[in-house]
Parts: sequence; structure tokens; C-alpha cells
Amino acid sequence: MPTTQENAMRARTLIPAAATALVLALAGCGTDGGPAGASAGPEQEASSPSAPASQAGETGGGTAEVPEALEFTATTLDGEPFDARTLAGKPVVLWFWAPWCPKCKAQAEETARVGVVGVAGLDSTEAMKRFVDETGTGEFTHLSDENGEVWKRFEVTEQSRYVILDASGETVYDGVLPGGDGLDEKVAGLAG
Repeated sequence: MPTTQENAMRARTLIPAAATALVLALAGCGTDGGPAGASAGPEQEASSPSAPASQAGETGGGTAEVPEALEFTATTLDGEPFDARTLAGKPVVLWFWAPWCPKCKAQAEETARVGVVGVAGLDSTEAMKRFVDETGTGEFTHLSDENGEVWKRFEVTEQSRYVILDASGETVYDGVLPGGDGLDEKVAGLAG
């Protein structure tokens, strides 16, 4: 039988998480549009500042400039360190998802075909791992963003959202792709 202190600790953890999940579920999950009350359509083209900040590893015989957008580190669902600077010089697709989101589950198959960096949030790492196992999306890297730091960095306010960066780190797409439809075409356009 849990003690009063254990119950209080559990409530302090679960209540904010449940409130956040409810707000986000009402705002985006289960709809094909953007956040509730937004006037923009489900696809929003965006541009983000990406001034070069430092050097990355070798890419094609040279050293790629690291855009500001890729100046972050995180931890994968497997507990390994992840440095986004290693992605400099190539197109990047970030998929922001939550493990309890039916819209995210519907996008998993299409997303797995393209290969992205999944940014899981809004739940525990264990729930995120179950989602990856259930959806068969373990072929690509997933970040555990329980505190929402990467989500905040890219100003993501809803799940399931794609942020696509070109090789220079410029955001060329930021939006929702119902069922992942159109992701192949957007990524193929970056490859030339």
C-alpha cells in the first residue's frame, strides 16, 4: 500500500503531465489542422534563423558549418548522448510525437519509410519506448524529450509535427502532415 508521501509525490508528477497531455490532445491530436484557434491551415511554411555558429564533423571532404538550429544535444530513448551538430550539412527531418497520440501512430508507417529523427515528448521514456516497439519505428533515432527542451527550441506546440531543415539548416517546412502524406515528396525535394 503506497504511503501518503508516495501518493503526494505521484500526484505532483502526474497532475501536471495529465494537464499538459489534455491541453495538447485538445489542441492538436486527433485533428488534421494546427492548434485550436489558429487561423493558418495544417501546412505552415516557415523560415528560421540559422546563422552558422560553429564547425561540425567532416562532410564530403570538408567541414560543414553548424547552423544555429542544430546547436543542441539530447539523449536518445536508449540513453545514448545525441549531438545534433553531427547532422550539419545534410537535410534533417524532425518528427515531434507523443506516445499516446493516435495521429502520431497513424503517421508512424509513412514516417519510418523516410527515416527521421523522432523527438518524443509529453510522457515517460518507458511509454516512448513502447510506442517505438508497437509502431515498428525503431530503425531511426528517437530522442527522449520528457522536459520538452527540443520542442521549445523549435517552437512546437502540438504533436504530431514535422520540422524539415535543408542542408544549410534553414527550415523549409514546419507543419502537420495527416497520416504522414506528402513527407516522401518533401524529403525528395531536398535531395535534388
